[in-house]
This record gives sequence, C-alpha cells and structure tokens, in this order.
Amino acid sequence: MEYKKITDFIHSLYGGDDFIPLAVPVFIGNEKKYLNECIDTTFVSSVGKFVDRFEEDTAKYTGCKRAVVCVSGTNALHMSLMLAGVERDDEVLTQALTFIATCNALSYIGAHPVFIDVDRDTMGLSPVAVREWLAKNSEQRNGECYNKNTGRRVKACVPMHTFGHPVHLDELVEVLNEYNIELVEDAAESIGSLYKGKHTGTFGKVGALSFNGNKTITTGGGGMMLFNDEELGAFAKHLTTQAKIPHRWEFRHDHIGYNYRMPNINAALGCAQLEQIERYVASKRETAKAYEEFFKEIPDVTFFVEPKNTRSNYWLNAVIMKDKQTQLSFLQYTNDNGIMTRPIWELMNRLPMFENCENDGLTNTIWFADRVVNIPSSVRIK
Repeated sequence: MEYKKITDFIHSLYGGDDFIPLAVPVFIGNEKKYLNECIDTTFVSSVGKFVDRFEEDTAKYTGCKRAVVCVSGTNALHMSLMLAGVERDDEVLTQALTFIATCNALSYIGAHPVFIDVDRDTMGLSPVAVREWLAKNSEQRNGECYNKNTGRRVKACVPMHTFGHPVHLDELVEVLNEYNIELVEDAAESIGSLYKGKHTGTFGKVGALSFNGNKTITTGGGGMMLFNDEELGAFAKHLTTQAKIPHRWEFRHDHIGYNYRMPNINAALGCAQLEQIERYVASKRETAKAYEEFFKEIPDVTFFVEPKNTRSNYWLNAVIMKDKQTQLSFLQYTNDNGIMTRPIWELMNRLPMFENCENDGLTNTIWFADRVVNIPSSVRIK
C-alpha cells in the first residue's frame, strides 16, 4: 500500500501543514460582526433577532415551511421523534452504522431501535432491507404497524444520511407509507445535500440538522428541526421553549416543556455561516473530486462518491480499504504521520446499551465497518 504517497498528497492538498485535522470550522464572513452586535445589545441568551433570522434563513435555504432551532442535533432528534408520535416501548427502524446520537435520542423516550442494513452505494438505510424486514416481521393492527416478534408498535423510521450522502428517499418513503410508519430524517451531517434537487431533512414528518463544531456550518453547538407542517413547527417551538404561554409578566405553562433554546449568540454565528454555505459546499465538493481522481491511481483503495441523483455536501470524505487489517494499518500510519483519520463509528448493535436489539444481520453494515476510513475534509477557503 502506498501510504506515504497518500499522506504526501493530503499534506499538499491542505497546504503542507505538519498536522492535518479531520474537519475544522472556517470563519470568513460576518461572524465577528454579528457576535459583537449580540454583546453590544446584551442579547446573548435565548431571546434575540438572530434566533428568528437563523430559523427563517434556514427554512428558506432548505425549502421547508418552518425551521426551529435547538441547542444540539441530539435535542433536535429527540424532539422530532416525540413530535412524530414515538412513545415509550415503541420501536424505531434505523441503522447501526450511525453516530450514537441517533439511538440516544430515541432512548430518551424509552423507545427501542431495530437495526436494518445499509446500501452499498449510500452507506445509509436501505429501503430494500427495510421492506424485507417489514414483510417478514410486521403486521398491521388498526392502521398501525407492529413487530410480530415483540408485539411492539413500529412507529417511526430514522435513516441517517451518512457523511452527507443522501439515502434512497423516494423508495424509503414509498415503503414507509405502505406500512404506516413515520419518517424522521437524521440529516445531522447533510446540510447542503440534495436528493433529486430537494434538500435532505424535508422528506418526512420532521428532519433534524446539527451545527456541531465539525459540521459543514457551525454554531459552536446547535441543531434544528425542519417541518413541512407550519402548525407542527409552531408547536415544536413552544415545547422547546419550556411550553410557556406568552404573556408580558406571567409564567404559565401548558405542557411538559424542554429547555432546548438556542442562545442568540450561537444563532448569530449560524447566520454568518449560512451566508457562506454554498462556498463551503463547493469547496468540499472540489476536495472530494481531487480525492476521487487521486485514489483512482491507488490500488486497493476506493474513494466513496455520492450516490446517483444526489448532490452530497461530502461532510466527511471516506475511503474503503480492502479489508480490516489494511484499515487498521492505514489508520496507524496516517495518524503517526500528521494526518488525522478515523474509522467509522462503532456499530450501535455492538455497544452494551443496544447489543440485544433486533437486527437483520447487517451484512453491508459490517462490511463498511471493517473497511471505511474518514480522511481530512475541512473547507479549503482562507
């Protein structure tokens, strides 16, 4: 394996620095201006014009009818599942190849994940595998889907657009509609990604975004829910702001509420970042193209490219090694030589909290886990 050739190329791509991190934020716009405005006006907490503006600007950018900010992507997923009607002891179809936030969010409700395999061309939840599992294991009762093995209701499905690559959404929506299951998109990694020209996170009941520090755009920490139902979006805003009934001085609340409010100072950062998002996505796609061309000449390494009919933001670039041993040796060499790389997340069904959850065998999932390595993916704009 030509490890030195690979590390030399990555160093040259990112300017020859001694250490190349995996993904770092870039601040080249109005970030300081907007943050100073927050400080000068004293609106640094959960009230302020940038909160409303960030929601409105993101709704316009993604094409949804209403966007609601949260303090993290995990909060956004938790609330999205609740708003989709997921309750304690329900089951949620999802993928084991994901970041743990996907499963943590449904666990907060007391729901149970069922792990379904991913597709080789998306690294995300497979509609074919979902259909096969449902055909074998589910039944309909009074217009709702139930797992014949456990007797639990299968209320929702959460695909995750892995590394920004959209799953096959048309086929998945078709299956879920047939079985009366709500779609909640984990679009935490895919802001700026499109499926057949439409933004991820806008195909189901709710979509959840993340603005963590390593995401394509960042608010430091933060998340957002995307809605096509304005009334549901308004209710989400109410619940995430402690369910307080508006009044000039009284403190009355009409639901169990959540303190998931994004501070104005974080939203200000988000507004400035969103102004630059198309530049960031273009840069990341240019980097991905350079990687794709380079790795064509490297034996036994395949660069993972966006699926057909999509525009991926290439949040994290990924290469596929020939086997587990090569994956481990490549990780060792790159990290020893100034290149930050990492394997895919530990599969959810291998963690002690979820090791007894039902799954379908996860053939492709395990194949990816034994081979995928993420390589540096930061925006290259100074």
